[in-house]
Amino acid sequence: MRIAIFLLLLSCFLQACQKNEKADLLLLNGNIYTVDEKMPRAQALAIRNGLILQVGTNEEIEKLKDDQTQVIDLQGQFTMPGFIEGHGHFSGMGYSLIDLNFLKSKNWNEIVQAVAEAAKSAKPGEWIIGRGWHQEKWNEALERHVQGYPYHDDLSEVSPHNPVVLRHASGHALMANKAAMDAAGISRETPDPKGGHIVRDASGEAIGVFEERAMEAIAKVHQEYLSTLSPEDRLKRWYQGIELAQQECLRQGVTSFQDAGSSFDEIDRYKKMAEEGKFDIRLWAMVRHSSEELKGKLSGFPILDAGKRHFTCRAIKTELDGALGSYGAWLLAEYNDKPGFTGQNTTPVEEVRAIAALARDHSMQLCVHTIGDRANRELLNLMEELTTAEGKDLKTLRWRSEHAQHIDPQDIPRFAQLGVIASMQGIHCTSDAPFVVKRLGEERARTGAYPWHSLLEAGAVVTNGTDVPVEDISPLECFYASVTRRRHQSGNAGLELFPEQKMTRAQAVYSYTMACAYAAFEDEWKGSLTPGKVADIVVLSNDLLTCPDEDILKTQVVMTLVGGAVKYRK
Repeated sequence: MRIAIFLLLLSCFLQACQKNEKADLLLLNGNIYTVDEKMPRAQALAIRNGLILQVGTNEEIEKLKDDQTQVIDLQGQFTMPGFIEGHGHFSGMGYSLIDLNFLKSKNWNEIVQAVAEAAKSAKPGEWIIGRGWHQEKWNEALERHVQGYPYHDDLSEVSPHNPVVLRHASGHALMANKAAMDAAGISRETPDPKGGHIVRDASGEAIGVFEERAMEAIAKVHQEYLSTLSPEDRLKRWYQGIELAQQECLRQGVTSFQDAGSSFDEIDRYKKMAEEGKFDIRLWAMVRHSSEELKGKLSGFPILDAGKRHFTCRAIKTELDGALGSYGAWLLAEYNDKPGFTGQNTTPVEEVRAIAALARDHSMQLCVHTIGDRANRELLNLMEELTTAEGKDLKTLRWRSEHAQHIDPQDIPRFAQLGVIASMQGIHCTSDAPFVVKRLGEERARTGAYPWHSLLEAGAVVTNGTDVPVEDISPLECFYASVTRRRHQSGNAGLELFPEQKMTRAQAVYSYTMACAYAAFEDEWKGSLTPGKVADIVVLSNDLLTCPDEDILKTQVVMTLVGGAVKYRK
């Protein structure tokens, strides 16, 4: 009896405390989309200790105000959970904000001129680094080319004494000038490595473009150059990039970032930053090393919710193939515009199997770069076989196909049946649109290229993101691509790629919020504006569910909050 009375009094006390609980911050007069089916729309919300306290009408929420409560008038603006970048490269994004960036370059001449300017101020022997070019998107044709790729001659002329390395937008090819190739010892006799290709002209001379594993020869000598710099200078540059990346995320309304592959050293730095309170966004990372490098080094993993939920590493990243633009996607049938060639299996299936086993045995998610239909089928087969053999339910593991761009129609239902997450990037569809049909042919492209609608209809989880720095991190540009499948970029602007596969507005918002949270095992505490979840919020100038298509790209990020704190205000 005494215990029952005590519990009754305790319950009454807790209820009284809850009723008297006041908010730290109120957001009033809003057009709030919660991504919570229990209350999809609201006018106001209250925040306490970084968490959503209550969602409702102005009248209901104002009852939670006292003299210490701050109030923000949303003035009717669209408010939703902060965008979650579902697949990007965080340190790579940082470097792209320091190095030459060619994502917006319209032609080869612009790129050569940018390198020429950099060479004028470069120290003797200093390497000039850039990224973002894509030969299929230029508005001026090249006089000399091999498969659309430029020769290195122009770069070698404007930078004869400084090695130049310019990564393709996809990250799966690079252009090097003569100085860089000489440093790497590239000659007519240099063979193609397994899983890579040195692009050559009809006479057998390397033109300066290296695809997939062939890039490693250039990357190796670049790393040797970097090793001559002081460790302090290298770290300073890394941290500078990380800070720039954080600022850009917040400016774009991105409150969480899923990093698609970091080294053990970077993982250690991220964890330390989180514990020291140096993260303004939430970072979730995949560790990336070979199976041999991973063995014996996973005892401290997974790392969960370090620094008050600002850093987690609970996944391992690997790959099966390359990118479609550089003929690296591994296909079931030959390329439409490269007869007899089916792409690159860049990492042997047995190596991926070994990494998958390590992930399974250490309670880590497996995240595999798979772009081509052959790569996706191999991955589904491997995942099913490996987990079934151990009696594990693949659905509970939330393993992921990173990109899942081209899928044979027979394999689309398997994503839902097995519970494999399709970690996709809407912007890749429209960015790649000028060459998708050229590479795959009309029928393959129509039935299996970026098949968001088919995957969702089958019941699969589809996430969204940009693969930054492969693309700009803008979630609004990616959202536009997801709901229209129309290009907005210069060159083929307006080109529409099989609109029957587009997402609805609600599906696209979900893919950028709750779906990404689910894909990271974080859906219990973020991804929607639900009481008890973190107050990660973005305020936008247009309602993404109702505004005209053309207004999506005009939408501005007005405010970004992380954990109830305003981290960016326009």
